[in-house]
Amino acid sequence: MATDNSQRGFYLVVEAVKNELINNQSIKTMTFGDLSDIDLQKQTMFPLAHMIVDSVTHAEKTMQFSFTILTMDQIDTTKEYVNDLFLGNNNTHDILNTQLAVSNRLVTRLRKGQLFEDGYQLVGDATCEPFFDRFENVLAGWATTFTVEIFNDLDYC
Repeated sequence: MATDNSQRGFYLVVEAVKNELINNQSIKTMTFGDLSDIDLQKQTMFPLAHMIVDSVTHAEKTMQFSFTILTMDQIDTTKEYVNDLFLGNNNTHDILNTQLAVSNRLVTRLRKGQLFEDGYQLVGDATCEPFFDRFENVLAGWATTFTVEIFNDLDYC
């Protein structure tokens, strides 16, 4: 790993986002990279946050990292008859509520919180898209897409 910050931009921004997510009490495990490489069958790893770096844009004095963060948990279904068709007989609403709060906290801290003050700043607005039953073991959660800008102090010479 390089020693000056200009050559460690990737490490720094990925670590900052990871630390924010893993320090959230509603996330138990943090993973990175291709989603197909994760063994999602493990029961003990949920709730899970997964980081994907979509792209990096090099501007004159900044670098903008586009992320997709998936926050998810397993859907638990009860065998009891439930008369409420809106809520159903599972915890999907609870998962969506909790995991949206995880995304909201991350985005807020990038917008005007500690991450912003540390130089990791949200560009524009984040978008959150819910997913249900996305994987083999019946997961629900949010795919949050956003861009983080950091200062690029790499010398031209």
